[in-house]
Amino acid sequence: MPFFRFVQTKPFATFGVMVLVWLLLPVGIKSFTRASFFELTAPIMVAVSYARDLQGYWSLRLHTKSQLIEAGRDLARTNATYELAVQQNSELQAEIARLEGLFRLPALNQYRYEHARVARREFSAWWQQIEIRKGRNFGIPVDAPVIFSGGVVGRVRAVHATTATVELISSPTLRLAGVIEGDSRPISFQGGNNASFAPPRGILEFVPLDINITPKAPKRLVTSGLGGVFPPGLIIGKVTGLTLGNDGMFQSGIVQLDERLGALTEVTVLVPLANP
Repeated sequence: MPFFRFVQTKPFATFGVMVLVWLLLPVGIKSFTRASFFELTAPIMVAVSYARDLQGYWSLRLHTKSQLIEAGRDLARTNATYELAVQQNSELQAEIARLEGLFRLPALNQYRYEHARVARREFSAWWQQIEIRKGRNFGIPVDAPVIFSGGVVGRVRAVHATTATVELISSPTLRLAGVIEGDSRPISFQGGNNASFAPPRGILEFVPLDINITPKAPKRLVTSGLGGVFPPGLIIGKVTGLTLGNDGMFQSGIVQLDERLGALTEVTVLVPLANP
């Protein structure tokens, strides 16, 4: 009987000893072990991501010619729209450069755009993040802003040799200063506690009392440019209502984030350019 009891409790005792040893290890050894483990598993994660893209490619090969022709027509219309937008953007950039020279204003911070595929998504109640297939090999720095067509995705939290971890804007550990579109006063935004399959949301705090937002008249929340991470004017989400805070001096509310955050396949990292 004692032998069988020993056999039953041995796995738990071994696990307890391993946990105790891990807790007693110095922080430097823990960090090195964690980083080494991630670097060893990163090629597997990237290979799985490439295999998923290859699977999608061969599934598209099964489409009929009529479907491909229709998709080509839609793509041609989209390309024409983008070409017009590029021309307008070039004209606006030239006008900005002319005004900067006329008024002797300092040039705005410039970024280069590094597009990256999403390799893995990790969503939980404590953090929401994605892994992208570019890292130090493409010069991506920590804290670089990450965007997509719908606005802010998040910021780079950690950079590895060939991958990088992006903390999503819906993560409860991410905070930034935003402004209501049309207003210049900064307010506090923080990611919320989002469930796995629920629409992503954030929390808005310290909103002035004179700002009026209702479900019939929602307003967009954009980045303020404060903090030195996100450039101003990037879309964060939509605010549909505000409630009076407990202190009676400010309002608070919920920010509805873009529902595509949980299904992104490609994002753009804004890599700051070195000052000349």
